[in-house]
Amino acid sequence: MKKIVILLILLQGIAMSKGIEEVDVNGTKVPMVFEQSAYVPLISMQIVFKNSGAIYDKKTGLADMASKLLAEGTKKDGSVGFASKLENSAIHLSASAGNETFSIQLSALKSEFDKALSLFQELLQDPNYTQETMEHITRQKIGWLTQKESDFDYIASLGLKEILFKGTPLGRPRAGDLQSIESMRLDEIKHFIATHLGKNNAIVVIGGDITLADAKRAVASIVGLLPEVTLQESAYINATDKKSLHKREAKTEQAYIYFGAPYDFKYSDPNQYISKVVSYILGGSGFGSRLMEEIRVKRGLAYSAYSRFVIDKTSSYLSGYLQTKLENEKEAQALVQTIIEKFVAEGITQKELDAAKEFLIGSEPLRGETLHQRLNRSYREYYYERPLGYDKEQLKKIEALKLDEINSFIKTHTEITQISYSIVTAEK
Repeated sequence: MKKIVILLILLQGIAMSKGIEEVDVNGTKVPMVFEQSAYVPLISMQIVFKNSGAIYDKKTGLADMASKLLAEGTKKDGSVGFASKLENSAIHLSASAGNETFSIQLSALKSEFDKALSLFQELLQDPNYTQETMEHITRQKIGWLTQKESDFDYIASLGLKEILFKGTPLGRPRAGDLQSIESMRLDEIKHFIATHLGKNNAIVVIGGDITLADAKRAVASIVGLLPEVTLQESAYINATDKKSLHKREAKTEQAYIYFGAPYDFKYSDPNQYISKVVSYILGGSGFGSRLMEEIRVKRGLAYSAYSRFVIDKTSSYLSGYLQTKLENEKEAQALVQTIIEKFVAEGITQKELDAAKEFLIGSEPLRGETLHQRLNRSYREYYYERPLGYDKEQLKKIEALKLDEINSFIKTHTEITQISYSIVTAEK
């Protein structure tokens, strides 16, 4: 009994309370994803800005460059001075840009959190807007892009995006290219930050050893420094259904094959749980997936073969890759097409469904072990307009999923057989 009581106390410490709250910041209702966990004296906070990622760039790579500038500290302290303040108190403060969102992350020990908030405020009020900083991050980015010219996985993956989303913001390199970075100006970054990072498009994710009241005060102290911005919208971006093949020759001893296809499935579709199982069985489960079994296990054509469904608010598509010997390139490419066509036509077996259920349900505790995992899950549920606890409800539906139900779903998605390829191969 004593052991049980101790375990219950620990569990209460791990997750004392959580939910979606609202913080009134000067009349603006800011959503806050919150979880109190006193198990470790740490506090983490993330501000996610909707509709502020790479697809909203006026120039390719602008959002990413803005995140790089915010990593350079304040104009007052400079990059080194500000970084020293963070390091001396074991505070982490960084920024990053995705396709749809821009985010700033903060974490610190509970004892240092007030100082962390103070430094966060300093960063927002006095970013390192100097020409010297601009030249520094430009040199860094150009160096990184130059190195990527020999990263064949990167080249092939960019080529696939260019094929699937030609002429759209998703078809551009999120990190930018040499031309866009070399021509970028400090004023463009300042304008991006001023017009994309606002209190009215912010979602705050905060948790750890902090009370709800203190969390709200922390949010108000940071978000209150932000302006109101004009909310931007993006039209839904469809992946092309026209099969295409793009090859790039390079000095390589392997063929890098990236493939993709449209997937007519929206983030709001109630069959999310079925799509998750389908993705897992087709190419997301490693050994045991259809692609891995047919390409590596049975034929030895690649070390690994992988695919997944990418489902965002602004797009949805199938994406996959494999790497193989040069002499196996054409066979491997053709095999991907054959496997997916057969998968759609015939569906899956009861054995595959049972194995998928066993893993997805059995591994659930591992996906919520840490505070970061739980906060991220709650944030995603909110961002994709789902009720809190949605993921756990999906597991119940997966457990009850029948073979004929999932196979009927698969057979309606013939669009994933419209596969395009981006391949980096050897020079002739």
